[in-house]
Amino acid sequence: MRELTIGIDIGGTNTKYGIVDRSGNVISHGSISTTGYQEFKDYFKGLSEALRKEIAAIPGEHKVLGVGVGAANGNYYKGTIERATNLPWKGIIPLADMFREEFDLPAIITNDANAAAVGEMVYGAAKGMRDFVVITLGTGLGSGFVANGQLLNGKHGIAGEVGHTSVNPAGRFCNCGKRGCLETYVSATGIKRTVYKLLADHLEPSELRGISFDNLTTKMITEAAVRGDVVALAAYEYTGRILGMKLAETVVHTDPEAIFLFGGLSLAGDLIFKPTIKHMEANLMPLFRGKVKVLPSGLQNQAAPIIGASSLVWNYLDNAHNTHLTEEAIA
Repeated sequence: MRELTIGIDIGGTNTKYGIVDRSGNVISHGSISTTGYQEFKDYFKGLSEALRKEIAAIPGEHKVLGVGVGAANGNYYKGTIERATNLPWKGIIPLADMFREEFDLPAIITNDANAAAVGEMVYGAAKGMRDFVVITLGTGLGSGFVANGQLLNGKHGIAGEVGHTSVNPAGRFCNCGKRGCLETYVSATGIKRTVYKLLADHLEPSELRGISFDNLTTKMITEAAVRGDVVALAAYEYTGRILGMKLAETVVHTDPEAIFLFGGLSLAGDLIFKPTIKHMEANLMPLFRGKVKVLPSGLQNQAAPIIGASSLVWNYLDNAHNTHLTEEAIA
């Protein structure tokens, strides 16, 4: 019988979901709008209906073993989404309990960056690594830490929020309520804010002038930079400088073998990697210089968030199995 898991990535705009096998193959997938539902119960009903259709359409004998969910402010220990700044619903949402009640399946909830980190370890470029960091560069900036082969969750299940460490306490306003958080500078939204600041400061012609903030995309900035646009190039240099300086601080906490950049902004390639690596090395404690790799994620495709979320279930089941074997050996 074919063993399968459900992977769900709850993004600020859309929710992606899919059915994934043990080898990381996405059997089927789809998406619904995250912002199209005012009430979470209506959103959950829509998501549940979509998942049932996907499961029913799978041919042959199969068994779904669990649900993995990556979401902003997902709490691994409680199975909740707690006061997520980039999602339309406020308060604490008991998502794991809702999935267990609806599907009678175990549900593993964590933040989207932690899901990406587990996915990188199970299916991606971090296979065989025991110490690494994943930085997700999407609408916001997320981060997942793996140390000694284990995902770091922390006492309250919310460890590793690098995106909300301070770049400038009097800097840009952040959705979390603070000012000057890293994600207000280094993210899809952050680089757009940088472009508009630079457009005001620069007098040179730029193809980005005349594009509204709402219509401007990371892809537009990247394409303009490739064509040599002075503002777009300056935006990537500035973004990479801030990210590199912050990664230099991050390295001292867990001494990682590598840092993986994942998500839309990382697809700019050398435009973001070169300044990031340059400024990280320049700001590293000398003991760490030349020892920490900054690499693109091995899961850079449209299905990556689904694979990352589904890997939470496989990781959970493997850990439970290993614990059982250890207990039997002791007994």
